[in-house]
Amino acid sequence: MNMQNHQLADSSWGEKLRASFGMTIIALGLCGFVYSAAATSLGQMLFPKQANGSLIVENNQVIGSRLVAQPFAQVQYFHPRPSAANYDPMAMAGSNMARTNPELQKAIEERLNRIAAKEQIEKSKIPADLVTASGSGIDPEISVQSAMIQVKRIAHARHMPEQNIEKLIQSHTVQPIFGILGQARVNVLELNLALDRGGK
Repeated sequence: MNMQNHQLADSSWGEKLRASFGMTIIALGLCGFVYSAAATSLGQMLFPKQANGSLIVENNQVIGSRLVAQPFAQVQYFHPRPSAANYDPMAMAGSNMARTNPELQKAIEERLNRIAAKEQIEKSKIPADLVTASGSGIDPEISVQSAMIQVKRIAHARHMPEQNIEKLIQSHTVQPIFGILGQARVNVLELNLALDRGGK
């Protein structure tokens, strides 16, 4: 009797193992392969640009991504927000400094002084996004106000009328989502590419 019970227990345990192993294989196949392949295929079909990184291609050459800031520093270009990650997508990060951190306050003051001298404006007129890094470190956009204070410098460097550059900013302005979420903003890379195309 005890032998029969032992054999039944072994048989029941073996069936449970086989069932568990089978469910593991099925779950791995469905969630690890089928779902991933379906989601990737749908993304490529419905949103091909976004699925491939929102890349900007000109003359069959990748210039950059609409989602990643680049460290423009030349006088004839719009400048982006500061980056705690050196604009490296593989090192996305903020500075993790509190607002009261002395090092952060020092960095902000240095940026204010530099921008005030470069743009020939008062420090009080410089928007916060030009002197503070974003949480990701690769924010590709700046506020419209941040773009507007750079117009005079760029116009002088490119020998263009300021009105032309202001119109360029207006044509590239992205409005808040649903009119209430976020603020009006412009993509720095797209603006600079438009400048190089002669304001188109």
